[in-house]
Amino acid sequence: MTDHLNWQKGTWTNRSSDGSEYQICIASDWAPIRAFSQMILDDPEMVYGDVLAELRSAELCVANLECPLTLSNTLISKSGSVLKGVPEHIGGLTCVPFEIVTLANNHVFDYGPDAFSETMDLLGTHGIKGVGAGLTREVATAPLFVALGETKIALISFSEGEDLTGAVDGPGVFGWEVNAVAEAVLEAKKTADLVVVFCHAGVEYIPFPPPYLAKALQAIATAGADLVVGHHPHVPQGIQIFNGVPIAYSLGNFVFYQPGNLAYRKIGYLLKTGISAGRLTGIKIVPYQIGDRGLSLLKGEHLAWFRQKMNQISVPLETMAGIEAAWNGFLHQYGVDGFVNEIDMLMGKLKEDPQKGAAMVRNRVATMQHREHWIDAMTRIIDKTIDDSPDWAYDLVREWLTLEVNK
Repeated sequence: MTDHLNWQKGTWTNRSSDGSEYQICIASDWAPIRAFSQMILDDPEMVYGDVLAELRSAELCVANLECPLTLSNTLISKSGSVLKGVPEHIGGLTCVPFEIVTLANNHVFDYGPDAFSETMDLLGTHGIKGVGAGLTREVATAPLFVALGETKIALISFSEGEDLTGAVDGPGVFGWEVNAVAEAVLEAKKTADLVVVFCHAGVEYIPFPPPYLAKALQAIATAGADLVVGHHPHVPQGIQIFNGVPIAYSLGNFVFYQPGNLAYRKIGYLLKTGISAGRLTGIKIVPYQIGDRGLSLLKGEHLAWFRQKMNQISVPLETMAGIEAAWNGFLHQYGVDGFVNEIDMLMGKLKEDPQKGAAMVRNRVATMQHREHWIDAMTRIIDKTIDDSPDWAYDLVREWLTLEVNK
């Protein structure tokens, strides 16, 4: 076992297989929206391109279902965008097939509890299991247990519960309750050989996790998780091997189309996980690009470039000092102007559309990613250190936010 990935191959080895080996293929955000909506209705296999063979080579496939699949048009009032597919989009999941979807995210309740129930009924009809959300807190926080050969695996899915969607005394997701997640890991370990935790959290579009998120996922690894997988930032972030536990902070986009030409929003990676005799044997990174006509595996120079970039953003994750320095690079890039522009935008929205504006402001103060960002940025403005960060951190943040495809 090593505490580092082999980025020339995109692999990490924990131990050799002991008898039969199985693979779990983990993908990130899946939503049949925008350019992919009609494609999935017409020919669902097309959207996956040559990535489909990688998915089908695994015994178990997991994706994050990032929206309800519903006929409802009754959306909720919330801070960010509102997403949905229709029931016919289920073919995009069954054609692979995905046996499991994680549900703890900031969009699965975009059309309310009834649309969520419709989605869950649809998934159940097609033999797809969900984890991380429910109509009751008990269901939302319950692990999902599955077996691969002789290995029993517990899956736990939680998120920041943006727009107050965390399940407290009713419908919602397994929200930002790090101690509760750690307790769930400890309890699951009593009966499961392996525990895999999925976390939908963090600041969008930047190459590094915020310190609060890194500390939380490290605490979950310490509690006994064997693998921790993150999504939500919509760009790839690095991988840390923390005391022998892989923590992939963000897999980037998957079947989630975002318009524009920004390079890192058009790249993601599958996490293929080896399982043998109750143990994690290792992981393999399978990167792809996202085009107007679907996904395609990275190859040749583009693949080598991606691995080099992943190595570059993973090295700072080896220490908390490196994570803090990387975060300061983001705060530096954001700067006083960024804070002023965001406040002006929020005040304008409050005047133009008070309901939407109030939801946006509430989300800024109620959600960890925004609250920690604001507190740290304001503190560094007050201390006159907002412009202090290592050049490498500032440059990588700028690259992730501005690099365009083919440039």
